[in-house]
Amino acid sequence: MNDLGARARRASRQLANAPTEQKNNALQAAAKSVRASVNAILEANAKDVAKGEQDGMSKAFLDRLTLDNDRIEAIASGLDAIVALADPVGGVMASWDRPNGLNIERVRTPLGVIGVIYESRPNVTADAGALCLKAGNASILRGGSDSYHSSRAIHACLVSGLQAAGLPVDSIQVVPTTDRAAVGEMLKGLGGNVDVIVPRGGKGLVGRVQSEARVPVFSHLEGICHLYVDKAADLEKAKAIVVNAKMRRTGICGSAETLLIDRAVAETSGKAVLRALSDAGCAIRGTEEIIALLPAATLANEEDWSTEYLDTIISAKMVDGVAEAIDHIATYGSSHTESIITEDLEVATQFLNEVDSAIVMHNASTQFADGGEFGMGAEIGIATGRMHARGPVGLEQLTSFKYRVHGTGQIRP
Repeated sequence: MNDLGARARRASRQLANAPTEQKNNALQAAAKSVRASVNAILEANAKDVAKGEQDGMSKAFLDRLTLDNDRIEAIASGLDAIVALADPVGGVMASWDRPNGLNIERVRTPLGVIGVIYESRPNVTADAGALCLKAGNASILRGGSDSYHSSRAIHACLVSGLQAAGLPVDSIQVVPTTDRAAVGEMLKGLGGNVDVIVPRGGKGLVGRVQSEARVPVFSHLEGICHLYVDKAADLEKAKAIVVNAKMRRTGICGSAETLLIDRAVAETSGKAVLRALSDAGCAIRGTEEIIALLPAATLANEEDWSTEYLDTIISAKMVDGVAEAIDHIATYGSSHTESIITEDLEVATQFLNEVDSAIVMHNASTQFADGGEFGMGAEIGIATGRMHARGPVGLEQLTSFKYRVHGTGQIRP
């Protein structure tokens, strides 16, 4: 494992100065290799799926694991899409002149070596490796043991692309073992060679990474996302947003998990929004006030307010205006994504300013919490920490910066 880190560090030095065209050539060649290797990838994936079935893997996880022709084409298309994204490396973020004549520039640079630890979905091998490469970083990928053969087959295509473009094959490496001890070694930093860890997976994986990592981590543990329906909300707008935020895709981290309703409109907008959710097939766990409005609801307990259901379930309660909504979010939220529905711009501004989450919205579904929807292109995940990357982690977030200082012979008195 330490040798993997040392090789990645050496590769990262060359990648840091690789021209955009060379990185794009590698990604284009990798996409071509994926399309030419469909049978090999399907054969490898069949081994993983057979083992998953034998081990009693759930249907949902089997679906995430299984590849077919369309999904493999989507992997190749994803590589093509990253080619089309602007290269952030070398971009001048700011430039200014000092009275002594020095010119100072803040310039984007790669982070270095990124370790990515993920579960189930073999397509993450291509997504993560390609994003790191485009941002000038070497990557060490550790997929789940359930997708071991699939990930290696896809990785072979990435290596083919690197070779075709004349880039170091160690630019994108996969951990060659399913031993869980390998994860522990990555979290230690591989002898100082890993600059950041990005976990993609369930709460168990992310929790372990956050608690054990000795290097910085870009991640979110949970997506306990809130919707607040203010007394000044437009009813039709509120119903559409709430149903979409909860029910469009319940298993993603941007799915709403708690609904807060201004008590001033409990009998009007509140009841209508609850009915719209129920009619859409959502189970509601609420306070006694909520049950009084919607008898089909069941009584919520304390645990519900901090539960990420990832299912057709939502917790709901009444609050006395925006201040109490903000307090509830501060108490139970996970700093992921929150949205207010209101036509009162002053109240919306208070919510946007005072809610301390990575993404805060006004009159929009929380399901827009996604790098692609932000116009950032592909993302490697969403981070809820307060240092460096926050919100969608795309190409720019996979870079750091340095200062370039241009002088004409100045010395400091």
